[in-house]
Amino acid sequence: MSSTSEIETHPIKTSNLTLLSLSALGIVFGDIGTSPLYTLKTVLALTGGTVSPPVILGSLSLVIWTLILITTVKYVSVAMRVDNDGEGGILALMSLLGLKTTRRPIIIAVGLMGAALMYGDGAITPAISVLSALEGLNIITPFFEPYVLPISVVILIGLFAIQPKGTARIGQAFGPVMALWFLVIGVLGAWGIIQHPSVLLAVNPLCGLDYLFSNGLTGFLVLGGVFLCVTGAEALYADMGSFGAKPIRLAWLLLVFPSLILNYAGQAGLALEGAPTTDNIFYRLCPVPFLVPFVLLATIATIIASQSIITGAFSMTRQAIQLGWLPRLKITQTSAKGYGQIYIGTVNWLLMAVTVGLAIGFRKSDGLASAYGIAVSATMLSTSVLLFIAMREIWNWNLLKAGIVAGLFMIVDAAFFAANLSKIMKGGYIPILVAIIVYGIMYAWHQGTKAIVAQLREEVVPIDAFMAKIEEKKLCRINGTAVFLTRTETDTPPVMIWHVRQNHALHRQIFILRVSMCSIPRVKDSERLLIKALGPGIWRATAFYGFMEHPDIPKLLKKIRNYGCDHDLEDVTYYVGHETTIPREDGKGVPKWIEATFAFMQRNALHIGEYIHLPPDQVVEIGRQIQI
Repeated sequence: MSSTSEIETHPIKTSNLTLLSLSALGIVFGDIGTSPLYTLKTVLALTGGTVSPPVILGSLSLVIWTLILITTVKYVSVAMRVDNDGEGGILALMSLLGLKTTRRPIIIAVGLMGAALMYGDGAITPAISVLSALEGLNIITPFFEPYVLPISVVILIGLFAIQPKGTARIGQAFGPVMALWFLVIGVLGAWGIIQHPSVLLAVNPLCGLDYLFSNGLTGFLVLGGVFLCVTGAEALYADMGSFGAKPIRLAWLLLVFPSLILNYAGQAGLALEGAPTTDNIFYRLCPVPFLVPFVLLATIATIIASQSIITGAFSMTRQAIQLGWLPRLKITQTSAKGYGQIYIGTVNWLLMAVTVGLAIGFRKSDGLASAYGIAVSATMLSTSVLLFIAMREIWNWNLLKAGIVAGLFMIVDAAFFAANLSKIMKGGYIPILVAIIVYGIMYAWHQGTKAIVAQLREEVVPIDAFMAKIEEKKLCRINGTAVFLTRTETDTPPVMIWHVRQNHALHRQIFILRVSMCSIPRVKDSERLLIKALGPGIWRATAFYGFMEHPDIPKLLKKIRNYGCDHDLEDVTYYVGHETTIPREDGKGVPKWIEATFAFMQRNALHIGEYIHLPPDQVVEIGRQIQI
């Protein structure tokens, strides 16, 4: 494990760095880049009463310093220095601290809950972004108002519908489009600042703190709206493995961050000039003749932002599957050029159902803004807790230094989380409910898998004793090679015992294989396979894969001759076990809800043969019931 990503330790050519930074604009910054569409509008609506200069400047100051402290300092400057062999994000951080050396249940629980919470708010982001963009049509003419929601629903359904075809070609245009978006909103923001230059006083953090502490409960609740400005900040960290830390930092510091600050300040400048704040002040920055193309650009930008959320959900699901926290799902690689270009149908359609349902249920972006924030702020708080542990254990910081830095992050995150709690009854319970369901699914799957493994270990038979018994009974030995897939690290695979018991025969060449998913993103080819000879014609092997890799067993077995194994791979039969779980009769098994949930997921999970790319016509499945 390295404490800095590979992209940091190896210099990047300037041309490649520029290209990666441009690509990152389209994938990483879509979410946070479209937050000006609704953030300041929501914040000013929460202030209540008259929108006076102190209120406007105080609100803007809080937005500016939230972007500085959370995004620039916490994520771009600190979190990106902690990686799991180049990968970032809360699951990668959890596996680094909670799985890589020893299992630490509390750290694992924090990481998993953080990941589950991201699913909750991830469903809100596409709906609020697209609705906010199209609501700009209302400023052009009230005629469009009845059509904003139907058009938004059509766009959202269309976005999810194209996912099976892949987004590689569309993705090539994401970077330039988002670069244009940031340049345009930055220029429009600068124009707004020119209208009222005194808005720059908000750069003073005391301006925001004065408003926060002098307005009682209202000032505190405003933080729930301010938090919207860092929508997608977690994505900066999670997508680090796709681009590297340096391109993301460059894009953020040179273009994204300045454009966001200029635009927020420009909106505040118009508000100080007396522009109406009851509608979307973001579009007030745009001259009327250019409003239609600007709404079109905003809509495209929000579609790109939504795409990044969907892609992130696919990637996070794959990580959870590989780490053993979700059942196997069909993962389709939609492009040979990018490992991140994947499609998971179950996730796609469930996310679409929730997103479209939220858009129809809340109807306007204002309502969705009330539901947004609780889950993401909780995820950010979880990340801060894990960062504190990383500072102590990876960077070897003393308790005082780590406590000051991480403590600052935790205080800020906790304040936002507390402010967002006020949204629970306004729709904030929805992402929390989604997160609880996702966490329950992950917990049930993991506990069920552990129970099966524990049950299988109770029935182990030493391989030497098993083979001696076969020789003693002079069991029929047939030509060819049998590959037995197993979960056990030693002794005879249960599927091998079942096979002999049912068929009274065994192949002359036996290859016992266990697939081990590691807590690192990728395993070196030189460390992929560990093989040991157990006797004449009998070999045991462990195949290691990282949580960002696709297991392909037939492809791997083509290399076994390099390890001195002379098995005939022209005539291979793969034997896999299929366990059907039932409750234990003595009542000492896992809770009934876990057994029932696990059994349902197991029945509907992708077949192991398809998951590890076994040829269907060479697979024999042997089933049995196991009490857990």
